[in-house]
Amino acid sequence: MVVKEVIKEMLPSMWPLIVFVSVVAISLRIAFLKGSRKFVLHKELMALVFIIYILCLYYVVTSQDINYGGINLIPFKEMFRYDIGSYKFMKNIIGNILLFVPYGFFSSYYLNNRKIGTNVLLCLIATFCIESIQYYIGRVFDIDDIMLNVLGGFIGCLLYVALTAIKGKLPRFMKSDGFLNFLFILIIILGIIFGFNINIFSYI
Repeated sequence: MVVKEVIKEMLPSMWPLIVFVSVVAISLRIAFLKGSRKFVLHKELMALVFIIYILCLYYVVTSQDINYGGINLIPFKEMFRYDIGSYKFMKNIIGNILLFVPYGFFSSYYLNNRKIGTNVLLCLIATFCIESIQYYIGRVFDIDDIMLNVLGGFIGCLLYVALTAIKGKLPRFMKSDGFLNFLFILIIILGIIFGFNINIFSYI
């Protein structure tokens, strides 16, 4: 899958930065929370995942195919170049959508905001900044990428709204910090197993 290939390509050059930033962020956060401030594990892990996501996002949008530059301001021009289901379609179309789903989710989560328009605007600002940077480092400023990224951010916002609505109808114990801590750790473990293509049965 495209996601696994991106992770495989990214890790050799990104893991030192991810480890360093994670250690700095965790140590600073522990020092800040020391004392009377409440420590909630799933919220702290959420913040750390967001930081790592931003680092990976920076890598993906600045470290590939830097060779020629250019501008495409014609909507759908690049999208229709690829056959549906092909590798390039999955990488350039589906990949650009998935790239911004977490951004839409995190922006909604940290603003505690169900106003999708506000969060979509934030996604638009972020992806426009990315495309502008890409142009100046030798890649293409592509209106199609902006449209796909914003669509991904919109999906992320809808995901946050849906999960918030579901959470409101859950039993009380499933809203507790203990349960959410367990659930978030489980999601991280499953994400690592998927991303690194780990066969857990080989260790049993």
